[in-house]
Amino acid sequence: MSQYTIFPNAPIVEAILDIRVELPKDATLDTLEMVYDTIKTRYPEKQHRTEFSAGIRFDRNGASVEKPETSQTGYLFRSPVEKKVVQSRLNGFSFNKLKPYSDWNAFRSEGRELWGIYVKIAKPLKITRIALRYINRIEIPLPMKDFKEYVLTVPEVAPELPQALAHFFMRLVIPKPDIETVAVINQTMEAPEPGVQRLPFIFDIDVFKETSYSGNEEDIWNKFEELHDFKNEVFLSSRPVSSGAAGR
Repeated sequence: MSQYTIFPNAPIVEAILDIRVELPKDATLDTLEMVYDTIKTRYPEKQHRTEFSAGIRFDRNGASVEKPETSQTGYLFRSPVEKKVVQSRLNGFSFNKLKPYSDWNAFRSEGRELWGIYVKIAKPLKITRIALRYINRIEIPLPMKDFKEYVLTVPEVAPELPQALAHFFMRLVIPKPDIETVAVINQTMEAPEPGVQRLPFIFDIDVFKETSYSGNEEDIWNKFEELHDFKNEVFLSSRPVSSGAAGR
């Protein structure tokens, strides 16, 4: 496992640990709600998790919009004081930590404990996907001459065109075959707040591994270590050494 220096001002605004599963056919929303009984002292707020779906149907008369549907897929259990969320879903489990984020060891340990509660109650048959997602918000001082003073992975504008950017969105999908893992990188920028000479730059890294697993629990958490190392590699390799990059 690679080692990274922990810096006190990491730009992480949200970290997400996600495990997708296949549950027994008799698993219900009532089953998922039982997770709340175990953690409600730490996660007192309970909320339905719903998904929205809509579609377009094509036939000989042309296209028609199908009626939108919403369905409950699980529950969200929140700790508003500590800014944490547990997702207990029919297709899996997630642990979200909003800013401030301390470090990987603390995040992983609590996620693993909460996952153990989900497993005990929901009894998943197998794991189908594991993922880590880190959303970073990097404030770049204005004015600046070149994005690459702060971030190396940025859009390239043809030199014949004006170089100023009012907005952009860039998505990269980078496989790492040796650990059968993929990183999805989304980058964009937000409008600066009035009177604030800083540009909010969003650097969103989603690292995941598709799998079919029902074996040793420890192996899954070893895989999470690989995901975390790859996430740090993506982040640190994308920032100049002088920018004060932080891996956690």
